[in-house]
Amino acid sequence: MSGFFAHLEPYAGDPILSLNEAFQKDARPHKVNLSIGIYFDDAGRIPVLDCVRRAEAALLAESRPKPYLPIEGSPAMRRAVQALLFGEGSRVLADERVVTLQTVGSSGGLKVGADFIRRWLPASEVWVSDPTWDNHRAMFEGAGVKVHAYPYYDAATGALAFDAMREKLDALPAGSVVLLHACCHNPTGVDLSREQWRTLVPLLRQRRLLPYLDLAYQGYGDGIAEDAFAVRLLADEGLSFFVANSFSKSMSVYGERAGALSVVCADRAEAALVMGQLQATVRRNYSSPAIHAAGIVEKVLTDPALRRDWEADVAAMRERIAAIRRRLHELLVAARPGRDFGYFLSQRGMFSYTGLSAAQVDRLREEHAVYLVRSGRMCVAGLNGGNVERTAAAFAAVL
Repeated sequence: MSGFFAHLEPYAGDPILSLNEAFQKDARPHKVNLSIGIYFDDAGRIPVLDCVRRAEAALLAESRPKPYLPIEGSPAMRRAVQALLFGEGSRVLADERVVTLQTVGSSGGLKVGADFIRRWLPASEVWVSDPTWDNHRAMFEGAGVKVHAYPYYDAATGALAFDAMREKLDALPAGSVVLLHACCHNPTGVDLSREQWRTLVPLLRQRRLLPYLDLAYQGYGDGIAEDAFAVRLLADEGLSFFVANSFSKSMSVYGERAGALSVVCADRAEAALVMGQLQATVRRNYSSPAIHAAGIVEKVLTDPALRRDWEADVAAMRERIAAIRRRLHELLVAARPGRDFGYFLSQRGMFSYTGLSAAQVDRLREEHAVYLVRSGRMCVAGLNGGNVERTAAAFAAVL
């Protein structure tokens, strides 16, 4: 007799996580993993930041009970996140227009926001950049929200298609939700300039569009405060918006699932309503977030010595990525003179669009044991002094 579940469709697997599993099974000793979005140090290891180690040691020494956190998460962590995003003494915080949840990574924040939009803004549809992180579309569609794309990446130049992007946004229906990467765009590494962000503000306001910022790589672009530019600009300009942020990369605490979702509202009364319905959304989902993740983030952000060391660690990671970008560019220019590889230098953060076709990516994997996502996205942080020359040679061989 057939079971209850015989009608289920098989799951094809997540394209990035499945590729990472294939990499793990690859027996070739010279293999290079440039697929998954994880920061590796120059020895090819996931670093354990000393500030995180010390924060955890302090948490252990305190030996506190481990009750359920409130639905919205740790109050101390949430305050620290607000100061990190909006700045100490921010007017929007003083006016109590921001509500913040501690979430299960920024993915959890995105999903809670998606459920909230489906329930309370049912006519709103979501617009994401073309391309965007694959899971953006899946999360909103999984919540029952229709998802569309706006122009973003110009494949011919490796740069931002800003005019086409602005033209599309200017034609969207009022109430549309626009997902924007606050910095270090995933998957392209192509960001809006500050002037372009300023140009978007009046358009967003006049068209009554609702921005949803994803800030997963704070500190990997220009700096921790600098990478919050878009968040602070929109807040200072009086816009209402969502922002989901993560500490996975910046604190190298991937498995702790340390993230947050903040919503900037029109006034204090509206903020109270939003917080209540966000709490209801979380309660019927995962009920409350993780206490250990909250403790790590709170201590690192609020202890002056830990905060200073964390900022230095993030700067070192950012500078290593920039240095390996320069080295890759230098090697490719030497291997293929006359070809323009300047986009590797102008793109920022962990990712770059290489311009490689799916067929070329397949050749990289099969012939050279270099793993990229089939879109041509490369995680630059997977490169190091021991594999960058081999990777550049592989790229040159398939171009």
